[in-house]
Amino acid sequence: MVRIAINGAAGRMGRRLVDFISHEKELRITATLEQAGHPDERRDAGELAGCGPIGLAISPEWANLADVMIDFSTPAGLMQRLPEAVKMNCAILIGTTGLTEREKVALAGAARTIPILVAPNMSIGVNLLFKIAGQIAASLGEEYDIEIVEAHHRFKKDAPSGTALRLAEEIAGATGRSIERDAVYGRHGANAERKPGEIGIHAVRAGDIVGDHTVMFTTLGERIELTHRAHTRDTFVRGAIRAARFLAGKPPRMYTMRDVLGG
Repeated sequence: MVRIAINGAAGRMGRRLVDFISHEKELRITATLEQAGHPDERRDAGELAGCGPIGLAISPEWANLADVMIDFSTPAGLMQRLPEAVKMNCAILIGTTGLTEREKVALAGAARTIPILVAPNMSIGVNLLFKIAGQIAASLGEEYDIEIVEAHHRFKKDAPSGTALRLAEEIAGATGRSIERDAVYGRHGANAERKPGEIGIHAVRAGDIVGDHTVMFTTLGERIELTHRAHTRDTFVRGAIRAARFLAGKPPRMYTMRDVLGG
């Protein structure tokens, strides 16, 4: 039995995780965490998720020990839990995006003590997209312009999405580009003509879009598009559950969803 703590348990993803994991035979939720003063503090996490009482209240404190903490909170919320997880020797599966370089360094340090997996998108399909986007970019060569367009719901705080940034990183790594030098975030003004080697990244925020990502490879006369559309957050939940099973009991280091999928 793998014991699971959920950080950000009252959020949209947290509630879906509570619902799904409460029906899993080999997983057991042992803590449902939020920051102190959260409006849903003390509410039964199962009732909040719509799956019925599970006997665990939303709380700023761990109710029990856990083998894996799944984090879909905020960067600040994750950093608050990091030393607690290290102290309890609890692996961390991170779906939270918008992490700063300083926060990434802190995670890398903690990965010397506990296993940590950071995934900007836990969809199995998106993680296959990461892999093939770089391969296609390398095969097509410099004649093809590369643009990434992502769309999410109006409530998403960070832009561009962590998924779009990971796609850009995969493409840059496969083609000898640099995100710092070659990424262009949107275009405007009178001198917006495309420059050679650019990776365009564009963010749309509207309505209740769960998550759309398209990579366009375009040259004079033709266009190739790779598109992934998430119809429901449940696709991320299924990927997170698969990754949590993988991470439980692993030795300390940084992991990715590519490890979960076997390379």
